[in-house]
Amino acid sequence: MESRQAVAVFGAYGHTGRFVVAELLERGFVPVLSGRDAGKLEALAASSELEARPATADDPASLDRALSGTVAVINAAGPFAATTAPVIEAALRAGIPYVDVAAEIEANADTFAHFGERARAAGAVVVPAMAFFGGLGDLLATVAMGDWTSADEVHVAYALSSWHPTAGTRASGTVSHDRRDGRRVRFANGKLEYHDEALPSLKWTFPEPTGVRSVIGEFSMADVVTIPSHFAVPRLHSYMTAEAVGDLSAPDTPEPAAADERGRSDQTFLVDVVVRSGGTERRATASGQDIYAITAPLAVEAVARILTGRTRTTGVASAGEIFDAADFLGALSEHLTFELHQ
Repeated sequence: MESRQAVAVFGAYGHTGRFVVAELLERGFVPVLSGRDAGKLEALAASSELEARPATADDPASLDRALSGTVAVINAAGPFAATTAPVIEAALRAGIPYVDVAAEIEANADTFAHFGERARAAGAVVVPAMAFFGGLGDLLATVAMGDWTSADEVHVAYALSSWHPTAGTRASGTVSHDRRDGRRVRFANGKLEYHDEALPSLKWTFPEPTGVRSVIGEFSMADVVTIPSHFAVPRLHSYMTAEAVGDLSAPDTPEPAAADERGRSDQTFLVDVVVRSGGTERRATASGQDIYAITAPLAVEAVARILTGRTRTTGVASAGEIFDAADFLGALSEHLTFELHQ
């Protein structure tokens, strides 16, 4: 159990935000509820007996009030294109670490580009994409890389049993689509590239019992920002099971429905990361339940480690760069199964 320290959660009433609040409480922290909708905040506060502090991204003073007296902030409010920079600025003013769960590729790239030098100079800690997409893949890649600092190839393959997107996921997807002018994005030739090519349909052999599955290639997620931020890789290949892509693409796919006492859906996931250098291949995998729910222990474990000094650097850093990746994944054994394949 951690001490009774106050941690602000911006977007506390959202689908993922509620998981974050519950995880903070379980770990002994005191969540301070914040976000743009005062009515939803008050309703959540009334049911949880926690403090609500409404704030909006375009009102710095409200963000300062929301973060006052807290030791860290977790930003769970998308679309992150609108919230990331203002909440980071507020965290820097307050002198507290910032963690977000952004899956938006451009928002994460902006965080590294715009705040890297400032955060490092201030000795501050900013960890973007500390979530299922971005954080988990980066931790797995870091473990798989081991003593390597570069690789010829990195492959990140996702096997989701289904994908019932939240309203926040759909809103963030719309923002990203508009920012890209409808183009697709991939990491190739050592940088993000935007293109109009159709995504390929492929096969990927996951570890058993999942086995061979149909996947959509170049299905880029936040890993294309986090992994290359600290490893020299010329190209990162991403894959998503075809059924999950179909769910995400269908306009009538319902939102996730709770299937257990924790509020998790019955969705299962397997993340398979393969790195290759020369003739050598290394592999790490993680499996569990509900991609939104698993984001909460990832983000809260990050905060706990930052506050207790279990970090390797300052500034803007991805999960694999700032934390001991193997130890971090081991600490989440209650929530996911992790395996390093030698």
